[in-house]
Amino acid sequence: MSVEVIKFITVGIVMLSTIGPAFAIAKIGSTGLEGMARNPEASGSILTAMILAIAFAEALAIYALVVAFLILFG
Repeated sequence: MSVEVIKFITVGIVMLSTIGPAFAIAKIGSTGLEGMARNPEASGSILTAMILAIAFAEALAIYALVVAFLILFG
């Protein structure tokens, strides 16, 4: 196998790691909405915590994308 093929396979494997943050964001969103439905008075604090948790989960996917670009073009 050539170096280019190995790079593409490695990038594919690295991008598989974005599946975890996608499931985490979905779980955070569904749980946050469920909490807001059960307790509407606390929706402001739930929304703030939910957005912060989603941002942290999304950061993991962005790091994976950066690593993939570094492997591919570096």
